[in-house]
Amino acid sequence: MLPVAAVLPSSSVAAEETVTTAAPAARASRYDATIRWTEHGIPHITAKDWPSLGFGSGYAAAEAAICTLADTLITARGQRSRWFGPNGNYDDYVSMNGTNLQIDTLVTDIHNRRVVEKLLTSKAGPGTQARQMVAGYAAGVNKWLRANRVTDPACAGAGYLRPNVTALDLWYGVYTANVLASTGTFVKEIVDAAPPTPDDLGLPVSLPRVASDVTPERAARIRAALRPDVAFGSNATAIGGDKTTTGKGMLLGNPHFPWRGRYHFTQQHLTIPGVYDVAGASLIGSPVVNIGFNNDVAWSHTVSTAYRFTPYEYKLLVDPTLYLTASGPKRLERRVVEVKVKRENGSIGTVREDLYRTDVGYVVDSAATLMGWTPLTVWALRDANGEQLRTIDTFLNMGKARTVRDLLRRQDAGGGMPWVNTTAADRRGDVLYADHSVVPHVTNSMKALCRSEIGIVLDQVAGLPGLDGTFADGRCAWGADKDAQRPGILGPRNLPDVVRRDWVHNANDSYWTPNDQVRLEGFPTIIGCEQCPRTMRTRMVAQYVMDQLADGGKESPASLASHQYENRMRAAEVMREDGALDAVCAATGEKRACEVLKRWDGRSDVDSVGTHIFEVFLTRLPDNGVWKEAFSFTDPFNTPRGLNVDNSLVVRAMQRAIDSLRRRKIPFDAPWGTLQVAGDRGAPAIPLGGGMGDEAGNANALAARKTKQNKRFFRPITYGSSHIQSIAFLSGGRVSARTILTYGQSENPRSPFSTDQTRLFSQEKWVSFAWTDAEIERDLLRTERIRG
Repeated sequence: MLPVAAVLPSSSVAAEETVTTAAPAARASRYDATIRWTEHGIPHITAKDWPSLGFGSGYAAAEAAICTLADTLITARGQRSRWFGPNGNYDDYVSMNGTNLQIDTLVTDIHNRRVVEKLLTSKAGPGTQARQMVAGYAAGVNKWLRANRVTDPACAGAGYLRPNVTALDLWYGVYTANVLASTGTFVKEIVDAAPPTPDDLGLPVSLPRVASDVTPERAARIRAALRPDVAFGSNATAIGGDKTTTGKGMLLGNPHFPWRGRYHFTQQHLTIPGVYDVAGASLIGSPVVNIGFNNDVAWSHTVSTAYRFTPYEYKLLVDPTLYLTASGPKRLERRVVEVKVKRENGSIGTVREDLYRTDVGYVVDSAATLMGWTPLTVWALRDANGEQLRTIDTFLNMGKARTVRDLLRRQDAGGGMPWVNTTAADRRGDVLYADHSVVPHVTNSMKALCRSEIGIVLDQVAGLPGLDGTFADGRCAWGADKDAQRPGILGPRNLPDVVRRDWVHNANDSYWTPNDQVRLEGFPTIIGCEQCPRTMRTRMVAQYVMDQLADGGKESPASLASHQYENRMRAAEVMREDGALDAVCAATGEKRACEVLKRWDGRSDVDSVGTHIFEVFLTRLPDNGVWKEAFSFTDPFNTPRGLNVDNSLVVRAMQRAIDSLRRRKIPFDAPWGTLQVAGDRGAPAIPLGGGMGDEAGNANALAARKTKQNKRFFRPITYGSSHIQSIAFLSGGRVSARTILTYGQSENPRSPFSTDQTRLFSQEKWVSFAWTDAEIERDLLRTERIRG
């Protein structure tokens, strides 16, 4: 076959057909898949059975992202130190961050405890089709490695690029992704946890006894430490048949994910003729579509506010490794782990590390979140996602759904939606919002009985109930619902959802407001807050729909898709009411900057002038006193409002913003596209619209995080809008599918599919996704049959 860098770049060239087979053998091939590659390098995989479908998926994923895929598998094996040295840093760009040795210590201990192997044989483990898909995926990766030369400079020639991937490797990769928002958040605090000594008692500077002892700044730091994944955002809007011009459902989904690392997407279309047909996007290492559509249902996901774990606080007895339970004292389990490491001279050595566990889970030493290991108490985490391996099943079977109710039923039967909400639309015209993710079974009555003293503070400050470990295997153990897939998690009847025919949405705020009229209330607080403020981004996503539906209007396929590129900024719209924003700027005495801000179009298009002044202003606002009218739970989409022009700190924020831009020699009248550009690996400085999400109220949220490319620009983007899809069901069984993968299908900068979609994104264009056979033939670049 053609090497990655030489894939035919245009459908104007005759489509090529290639057959890639293993060495001649007497027996028939176990795997047999056909991949039709269409424009932008999108693979359409057809097979007769589930193992072969997985085989094609693994092969296509390796072609798109072999370096990240290999890195993900090395991490899942606990071998980062072996290949990259113990002191190098691992960052998944969401929550798991630490040295290679810290990551390997935790992952190796999970291996030593045979966690995944045990789950594979349990009720919380995968079904037959999911197993077959994963086994096939591993074989497909190996097939690609045997058949191709790696040209991506990020890993070309690396010694770990071997065709030895196993299904177990993949399952450990799935497991580490599942615990992203729980155990994965506390890698350092787990691995570095050690009994307090006379020189280091593990005490924070001050240990609050009531929530009022915690300053707003400290509370914000606690919440950020407990939920680093909250920046892992998304928008999703579904319009029901009563409010569409088609009378059928429509969906606009935009997950805000990293543009690199294991949580970036690749596109694929999976088909078993007459059995299964689904397309969309998959995270690295996933053989199934995570966000996508079939001929009758489309869905997207947004990160949920629910917690996936609970901390248990144990009282200690004299010895800091001896803790109290209802049945008497118990000794912490000290687990010693041996990790292979690459020494500076290139030789391989062994390092011994240790970590601790109680009966519920790993001990954490996290003074920053009020969970330090002191002479008096120790904390351990119970992780609901650490007790399941049902994620692949859940997504696989959602792809079979025919209505949104069927979609939710299949999701509930799977019991493995790890940390996201679901928003969906169907051909019948129904739309769904649901947070039926994996949530510990901690009801409000149970937490009232079981919170420790510090656990009450944690709950009040961050919504996370810290429970009394003394009774962790009794009255404070997680409960069970008859309708749940397994004990220990909340069942569907205790989780929020709504099916409508008008519209629903979510933009990472809690489940409370699925639209401007519906309120979901009375659920356990561990899922999220009720009657609480919405971000400006949530307000913007809702405002697009409310404006379109005003005065009896309806959403069309074109109008819904257009919201993606409108680049309105709700905070600017609210702050400009009654001329307040201009008045604040005028109060600084600055002339030139205020003239630019006054003429600004209030958007973040590439040709908008003044966007940067407003965004920098937002980053310097005080925590309090910004608004004249405070938040009201009776009007959550319109409050707070009224920029407080009389607050000197608000005026000071504007002055500091202007001063900052002047010091950096950034022209006040610079077009936004000259400042904000693509920043992912190998990308040229392509101008990008969109911008700051929650604070500015921009639904097309983009961010620069840990950028290495195009650093000389004001904002080189590495995070945000990713696999965007606008799906509309049409008459005659047709589907209108507009998609864009903002950073391109291939992570290899030498591939023509590395930046082609980024350029389309810059131009506010869409890819017309090839869904039917006729459309695939129209866009076909080449056909490849693979066997193994």
